[in-house]
Amino acid sequence: MSRTEEFEELRPLLFSIAYRILGSESRAHDAVEETRLGYQRASAAPASPRAFLSAEVTRISRAARHPAPAPPTPAAAIRLLERLSPLERAVFALREIFGCGTAQIASAVGCSEAVGRRLAASATPPGTPGGPAARWPERITGADQVARVLDAVVPALLRIGVTMRPADVDGAPGAVFRDRNGTALGALALGILDGRIQTVRWTTAPDTSSGDRDTAA
Repeated sequence: MSRTEEFEELRPLLFSIAYRILGSESRAHDAVEETRLGYQRASAAPASPRAFLSAEVTRISRAARHPAPAPPTPAAAIRLLERLSPLERAVFALREIFGCGTAQIASAVGCSEAVGRRLAASATPPGTPGGPAARWPERITGADQVARVLDAVVPALLRIGVTMRPADVDGAPGAVFRDRNGTALGALALGILDGRIQTVRWTTAPDTSSGDRDTAA
């Protein structure tokens, strides 16, 4: 039996799963279709197509029912960030902006993983009190807001021993951040207009082993 035939045989089951989760025929059909596309792209055939597809349509349907919270408006995000202590700002930047895990946060701060876990828990991401945490905006726009976020984040990171070195990031001027062991944590790219920084975009650190400029920030 071909992969298409396997899927079509299970389609009624998959639709019933999606509909039970989403409560909408149109959204259930969308979830089933997304599952079909993913199944066609899968490189290896699963041992049990029924189990695999049931798990996939469940995952896709749950994700559609609970979409990721939208980023807060930059001004609100910056205000909430400014309320944190310098150490909390540094941990927040490591976790929410650069995507570091607990072990990497602990290494950057110079503490045990248990302490790093507690610090990460205390540096709550911006969001609605009592509601889900919102993702940090990947891009901050406006000279005033850029200045505020850099003033909140950069000194806090330097305070725990993180270094910042100027570098070309995705073809734009920027900087790469490294922990005390020299491990790249992340980077920022700057948009400059009329001699002023107008945007800052956070990104993963590029391979800059030979591209970092020699002047430390």
